[in-house]
Amino acid sequence: MATLFTRIINQEIPSYKIAEDDRFYAFLDINPLTKGHTLVVPKTEVDYLFDLDDDTLASMMVFAKRVAGQIRTKTDCKRVAIVVLGLEVPHAHIHLIPINEEEDVDFKREKLKMNPEEFRKIADELRLAD
Repeated sequence: MATLFTRIINQEIPSYKIAEDDRFYAFLDINPLTKGHTLVVPKTEVDYLFDLDDDTLASMMVFAKRVAGQIRTKTDCKRVAIVVLGLEVPHAHIHLIPINEEEDVDFKREKLKMNPEEFRKIADELRLAD
């Protein structure tokens, strides 16, 4: 059975896409810590990030770097944190989180509540040209 992220990549489940190429997909996290919190996933289903082959892992980081650059340019943040966390979806992924202080990456704190229009606006601002 396809993972939730594969179903998002295949557009079976809607998402707020930020960037996509033939190997990777980036979209807004629907339970964000900060505005612009984005997930980057490989299109190949691999459960654990460090089980990716070296070329895919390196390419994923380069793809994420482009996305992070866009996030940093378009949001009011000091840095874009990269976090590898999450056991709930068995599909390798990284979080790119705009931060101004370390507490911005505390996954135990309450997530932002945003409506679809807010998500669309952020996605439109962050979207990279294909």
